Amino acid sequence: MSRIVDAQPQPRRSVLWSREHRLTTIGLLLVVTLVAFENMGVATAMPTLVAELHGLALYSWPFTTFLIASVVATVLSGRMGDRRGPAPALLAGPALFAAGLVVAGTATSMPTLLAGRALQGLDSGFLLVAVSLLIALTFTDRERPVIYAANAAAWVLPAVIGPSVAGLITVSIGWRWVFLGLVPLVAIGVALLVVVVRGLPDHVPAAEARRAGVVPAVIAALGVAALTWAAQHPSPLALAYGAVGLVALGLALRKLLPTGTLTFRPGLPTVVASRALLSGAYAGMEAYLPLTMSAVHGYGPALAGLPLTITALGWSAASGLQGRFLDWSREATLRIGFALVAAALVGFGFVALPWCPAWLAFVICAIGGAGMGIAMPAISVLLLRYSPEGERGFNTSAMQLADWVGSALLIGLGGVLLAVVASAIHPSPAMAILAVALVLLASLGVRVTGRWPQKV
Repeated sequence: MSRIVDAQPQPRRSVLWSREHRLTTIGLLLVVTLVAFENMGVATAMPTLVAELHGLALYSWPFTTFLIASVVATVLSGRMGDRRGPAPALLAGPALFAAGLVVAGTATSMPTLLAGRALQGLDSGFLLVAVSLLIALTFTDRERPVIYAANAAAWVLPAVIGPSVAGLITVSIGWRWVFLGLVPLVAIGVALLVVVVRGLPDHVPAAEARRAGVVPAVIAALGVAALTWAAQHPSPLALAYGAVGLVALGLALRKLLPTGTLTFRPGLPTVVASRALLSGAYAGMEAYLPLTMSAVHGYGPALAGLPLTITALGWSAASGLQGRFLDWSREATLRIGFALVAAALVGFGFVALPWCPAWLAFVICAIGGAGMGIAMPAISVLLLRYSPEGERGFNTSAMQLADWVGSALLIGLGGVLLAVVASAIHPSPAMAILAVALVLLASLGVRVTGRWPQKV
């Protein structure tokens, strides 16, 4: 299990577009693409819409509200999936998404906009788990890398053109159509998923399986929100409530993560912990690279974010590559992904220094994106491989929670470092320290993913 085997590429079309998979593939990719466009477009339109709704003082709340709703819905979706299968969440998710688009697109006040964002967050949480469970039911263990590669590709077009299209729509016909323009396409996606759901086998819940509680889910959501808010608004008070949120989150996660996750127990706990390490480390770089490019190297707003587009392209290309080699060891590709991300983060530490050439940022984003592109599908494949069938929903929601928590903690660390040892105008000292921390976490990932059970 420690090496990549059978390097003969396998045809992808026969997996995704075969008669039994074609409709599922189209429905999933359409929904993923729409969610990605909305995700990329909202960030672009947010300054305009918040100003029009007189909510500049609440600028972060549309994102925070989305996050809180997503965390709660992720846990609920996992619980529902283990009890009833993915069908209820697959249908409820897009319906909530469409409702959220309409509410946000017709909002005349910030509270209404926040309600729409909450509905969209519920959709995100429901779909993240339900899509994973649908993939588990529809595709075999050997086929799953292919659909994960397709999902990654579905994010590329929105990542590349989404902000530009949203900006054009906002300027030409108004920010509301960033939301409302997607509603007809969501209806098509729902129609396709209805047909897919009707073909799923009847779900039989496991008699004895771990279930996530609603109360820990709410506590976890509030803890993540407190950490996120504290990172966005660094101050002594933010440090205090961020610390309270961290403690509350830690207590909640004991109920929401597989036993042994925090100690990197080989097998499933290591898979879930790897998601936290990988996502957190890379999110820590992505969150502050545009600031570094603008404040340290003098890039304008448009060019400062361009390296992140290279990340998306590298991610998709590497994900597509791993999807062509169905017999690669996923344990090995996960470890290689961590190593590539660690190398990229070392480069980030150099980019943070004024004497380093700025073009290195594009190189490290290509390397880091490639690492994420082969490691993230490996995590998803291994999670389903190690999960008992009756606990796939619980474990999938745990994996997503680990992703959000890891990202919130590392982005928060960057905010604290900026406030304590540097500033947004001169961020180099803070970013150099942050890069060291991120490299250590990615290196820890390389180490812990070298230990696996003898047999899966």
